[in-house]
Amino acid sequence: MKLHGNAALRWSGRRRLVELVVVERWTLTAAAERLGISVRCARKWVGRYRLEGELGLQDRSSAPRRVANRTSSERVETIVALRRLRFTAAEIAELLKMALSTAPGSSADLGMGRLGRIGLEQAARYERSRPGELVHIDVKKLGRIEGGAGKRVSDGSRCALAVSTEQVGRGDPGHRRLMAES
Repeated sequence: MKLHGNAALRWSGRRRLVELVVVERWTLTAAAERLGISVRCARKWVGRYRLEGELGLQDRSSAPRRVANRTSSERVETIVALRRLRFTAAEIAELLKMALSTAPGSSADLGMGRLGRIGLEQAARYERSRPGELVHIDVKKLGRIEGGAGKRVSDGSRCALAVSTEQVGRGDPGHRRLMAES
């Protein structure tokens, strides 16, 4: 059973309601008040129990059992045939003298909603034995960028990387610092 979060009675509550009314002979009003539900709700569940037994206490689908204005199968076949000929929904609706919303609905139900893929071959799919086997990297050499593309210091001026002569004398030849270009 799939109940919504605000359901007043879960399956065990329905069983308790039936037990109070049928076995212990409580009135519907008293049992409904005890369980915090309406008399109408209590009447519904007790009535279902009396007609169907335990199965009557289970949830039911709220979907309609039939749709009165469903498009006939012959008309759907006609829509599909026109769709395969790449007619748009507006063209189909005009040709068959039907509502504009009916044609795309019928074709979308059958997976033909978008014209782009209809009548085209499926894309070639393939699997490889090892992950990354088909990884491909495109490398393009770029021409020299005019004016340079170096890093900028916060004030917008260019800086050159230079070895400090002071540090070389101290035995730290790897030390570098930024010096402003003039």
